[in-house]
Amino acid sequence: MKVLTPAHFVLLLPCLSLSPLALGDNEPLLLDPSVITGSRSASPSFDLPYSVDSINQQQINDGQLGINASEVLSRVPGLVVQNRQNYAQDLQISSRGFGARSAFGVRGIKLIADGIPASTPDGQGQAATFNLDTAERIEVLRGPAATLYGSNAGGVIQMFSRDGEGPPRIGAETLIGSDGMSKNHLTAEGATDDVGFVLDASRMDTDGYREHSAARRDQTFAKLNLKPDEDSKLALIYSSLEQNGTQDPLGQSWDAYKADPRSVTPNALTYNTRKSIDHQQVGLNYERYFGDATLQVNAYTGTRSVIQYLAIPPFAAGNKQGGGVVQFDRKFHGGSLRWLQPVYSVPGDLTLIAGLDYDQSQDSRHGYQNFSGDLLGVKGALVRDEVDTARSLDPYVQANWAIDNWTVQTGLRYSTMEMDVDDQFLSNGDDSGTKRYEKATPSMSVMYAFTPELHGYVSAGKGFETPTQAELAYSPSGQGFNFGLKPSESTQYEMGLKAQLNNTRINAAIFQITTEDELVVLSNTGGRTTYQNAGRTLRRGFELGVESQLSEHWTTTLAYTRLQATYDRDFASAKGAVDKGNYLPGVPQTTLFAEVNWKPADWVSTAIEGMYRSKVYVEDTNTEKPAPAYTVFNWRAKFEQKVEHWTFHQTLRLDNLLDRQYVGSVIVGDSNNRYYESAPGRSWYAGAGAQYSF
Repeated sequence: MKVLTPAHFVLLLPCLSLSPLALGDNEPLLLDPSVITGSRSASPSFDLPYSVDSINQQQINDGQLGINASEVLSRVPGLVVQNRQNYAQDLQISSRGFGARSAFGVRGIKLIADGIPASTPDGQGQAATFNLDTAERIEVLRGPAATLYGSNAGGVIQMFSRDGEGPPRIGAETLIGSDGMSKNHLTAEGATDDVGFVLDASRMDTDGYREHSAARRDQTFAKLNLKPDEDSKLALIYSSLEQNGTQDPLGQSWDAYKADPRSVTPNALTYNTRKSIDHQQVGLNYERYFGDATLQVNAYTGTRSVIQYLAIPPFAAGNKQGGGVVQFDRKFHGGSLRWLQPVYSVPGDLTLIAGLDYDQSQDSRHGYQNFSGDLLGVKGALVRDEVDTARSLDPYVQANWAIDNWTVQTGLRYSTMEMDVDDQFLSNGDDSGTKRYEKATPSMSVMYAFTPELHGYVSAGKGFETPTQAELAYSPSGQGFNFGLKPSESTQYEMGLKAQLNNTRINAAIFQITTEDELVVLSNTGGRTTYQNAGRTLRRGFELGVESQLSEHWTTTLAYTRLQATYDRDFASAKGAVDKGNYLPGVPQTTLFAEVNWKPADWVSTAIEGMYRSKVYVEDTNTEKPAPAYTVFNWRAKFEQKVEHWTFHQTLRLDNLLDRQYVGSVIVGDSNNRYYESAPGRSWYAGAGAQYSF
């Protein structure tokens, strides 16, 4: 099968945009959105001296399914977002290579929703908690400036829900598609007596592309936004995520993938591997103005319960590694306090920022054997009982200064993370212990405006990435926690250009990141992963983002990333020697996203999306079969009609138009050589909805 290269892809983009145009009135593409990520206050992204992108509500909703963040994050250069087609393990997201090693969930990247961290203090996050149906925008920050958000901030992905505004309205929609996919969604929003509200509930069901990958996901969301007085505003937010009995097909060997991409690992059926999640949280955001100064306060609390059945054989399920059934009940809370103070005694516009972030999560964690007598895949005897507490308390200061043609942003954060383990299963010894990580992480970015349409910048910073609780949980010796893991420390440099030419926005950046004590996978067996520090790594790359309003009806988007992520020192792994120059697994060298969108009239829009990804190595020695390069194209269309108080819409979507067979994601370092997770072939989706405005 021939794979298209990035060169073919780039040539295709202008060809598609030369099609005849139709008539109609359309909103222009917003080429310079305001963002708050990085600067902490609303600023045009064009004026910020680092790589930051914003995905608006139209891009999130236009012909998308509203199920996974992978639908929209692929349009951001520097990000690699892989949909595992496995709702038990969540998406794989990496930013400039950070987070690629994650066995499940998201790590190495700070996830935030409405000011509430979707990442725990140790850096483990779940993108599934992002409710795309309520999103107003998603902001993505990459590079040295991200280190101002604490440890594990190889990047920042921040979602903002919309406020309730306008006349009250209610709506309902339904979606169906391939592999038993269905989604039903109810919403109510608007404002009355200066109080805005957004209420949202949805249920998604799927049989899954692969065998043994069925899932049901229920999400609810509620938000009240109000103004207690003329100088303040308040938002109260509740959200929940529930998944019961989500099936986990595990990875595939290369031979099994080639023979049948829908196949499931036999052990997944033998042990009925599955996962259940019940996540609920509440939070508030309060902002008050004291003259020109601003006080921002955020507070949140919540619970998360998880039980997961792994494919651990009986002979390995009773040792100190905790058994084949993992169960925890988490309580988490935290908050932030931030003061923004303009300074008028100096030339230009100077704002000083001082803040304090506090986060804590506490897990009552149990491990059980996954067998009872001859029965497999059931909860058996207790073999692990402990309370794990992770907490962080991070003060930071920041200065944003614009003077003449110069913009300077600098900051310093003192990051701490303390992990405390209270072992309450003492029959096999006491594995209690405490580990504290701390580091000051500075960052500085400088931009110069060569012309009003062309800005250049340089940025530098120190990064700090602590092991997560999941990475500490299992030691290579099988003796409890792996407290020998050290944090990785990185030095990051970035140079970039931002241009606005007529109706086109261009962002280009080159970067280099050197990391000491990189955390890498040592072994990955049956869903249980151990880690080690691996000396030094080197990442060098180039990113290009282009958005263009070609005409009244046509827009195009291009996101290109070239990344060389290699080990910069030899080290030994479980599979053998890893040589300097080997590529980091899970990180493609080239990714390319392109989109051509045609909106001939207000009531219809249609687009072609394309994605190219180069081959991906699956383990550190680079000797196992890499996941091959692939190119896929998708088509979508959305229609809308308005009749008095009613608004109707319909969505059609075809993914993988050419029906390519490819590996959509990989499981880094799997000890059973089951590295591969196949992506679906050609898939169809159709949806319709109605909204009534009072």
